Amino acid sequence: MTPEGQLMTYEHLDIRIEDEVAWATMNRPDRLNALNPKLVEELRDFFVGLYWRRDVRVVVLRGAGKAFCAGLDLKERSGDNTNRSVGAGLTGQRRISEIVIAMRRCPQPIIACVDGAASGGGFALALASDVRIATPSLKMNAAFIRIGLSACDIGVSYFLPRMVGSSVAAEYMLTGRFIGADRAYQLGLVSRIVDTGALEAEAREFAEDMLHATPLGLRLTKEALNYAIDTQGLEAAIAMEDRNQILCAQDGDFAEGVRAFLEKRKPVYVTREG
Repeated sequence: MTPEGQLMTYEHLDIRIEDEVAWATMNRPDRLNALNPKLVEELRDFFVGLYWRRDVRVVVLRGAGKAFCAGLDLKERSGDNTNRSVGAGLTGQRRISEIVIAMRRCPQPIIACVDGAASGGGFALALASDVRIATPSLKMNAAFIRIGLSACDIGVSYFLPRMVGSSVAAEYMLTGRFIGADRAYQLGLVSRIVDTGALEAEAREFAEDMLHATPLGLRLTKEALNYAIDTQGLEAAIAMEDRNQILCAQDGDFAEGVRAFLEKRKPVYVTREG
């Protein structure tokens, strides 16, 4: 982040802010947007920084060209483990896994536009998003197990069983098999399947609907959903819901949300810092 609060310019990650929506495009199309060290660093910086931003309310994550993200760029990492200590290896691993932690921690909903391959680390980025829109060419898989690693990597072992159940998660994680668009939709991994040319328009519709919520209401909804996944029971979830509803009702934007609903118009909220 720059001191002026604008998103910094990256080498492999294109950022465009439009009407409180950040359009984040992984831009290495010649490598199917595979994760090299620089792109890993840029994704981590972007998502960590979002926690403090009030001018960005929704994020759309996508890949340039014919793929979402083909996972780790193995060509740039060949020989990377030579003479490296275990501690250095763990630090390098955390540089990548911290991206999905930051994606879940940031208060902005993340819409993933998944066109083509979403393998390995790309699969993890898609799963860490809040809403996934896909094209018919979608191919998702836990590719780690096919290159001599465990399939439990970058949060996949956390996200996938919670989304599809342990048996289906085991099917895909133990084999590295691909999940196509129809199967992903059947399992609830993606919300829509649209043609590539309609992907951006579909994401815009989702973002527009999300922006009808008050800034605080949107942030607290993502927060409560995150907690509810791991909550100890119904009463704990309801306690979080009750707390958030009272906070939203006391917020200055609440009255505008009600007025806009009754007047059947787009709400105009006051973005607040802090």
